[in-house]
Amino acid sequence: MMTQANAAIPISEDGLDALFREARTHNGWTGRAVDDEQLRRLYDLMKWGPTSMNCSPARIIFLRSEAARERLKPHLSPGNIEKTMSAPVTAIIGTDYRFYEHLPRLFPHSPSARAIFSDAADSHHAELTAFRNGTLQGGYFIIAARAIGLDCGPMSGFEVEGVDREFWSGTSVKTNFICNLGYGDHGKLFGRLPRLEFDEACRVM
Repeated sequence: MMTQANAAIPISEDGLDALFREARTHNGWTGRAVDDEQLRRLYDLMKWGPTSMNCSPARIIFLRSEAARERLKPHLSPGNIEKTMSAPVTAIIGTDYRFYEHLPRLFPHSPSARAIFSDAADSHHAELTAFRNGTLQGGYFIIAARAIGLDCGPMSGFEVEGVDREFWSGTSVKTNFICNLGYGDHGKLFGRLPRLEFDEACRVM
């Protein structure tokens, strides 16, 4: 059980470097493989990130075989084809817009939780909740991947409707973004881009 004492201990500076300061978006990959155990470990970390009412709408398809990636290829922007086809694994991060079907199990102490979202008159609330929390989980996905030593190449350059037809047809899931996974080739990194400073992006009130 986590105690108040150990919950407040910050991770090391090396850990912060690995997750944020030195982590990069990768465009090229070494030949080192990513196995099922690593993918399971990644998910088993990301799933603990908080979502509202524990709704957990993220759904993931991991593409590793050449045949699976060939199905994705026609829907990629030209600039994303080579980096994706050479990646050991490509994850399609989707959002389940009927996430509320699982709330009786995921949020059992509130018997009315499912009805809050399943009411057709309030579908906009369900859509916003799904997208917001699915995107949160996508962020957790990247951090979890970095935490277990994998490099990431998240991207949004693809034809969403085509990917949805190819991989989520007949479901209530829609694609949010795509993320390549593996061990990055640092020789193919672009230069580090600047970020906004605290006073440009934040206010304390």
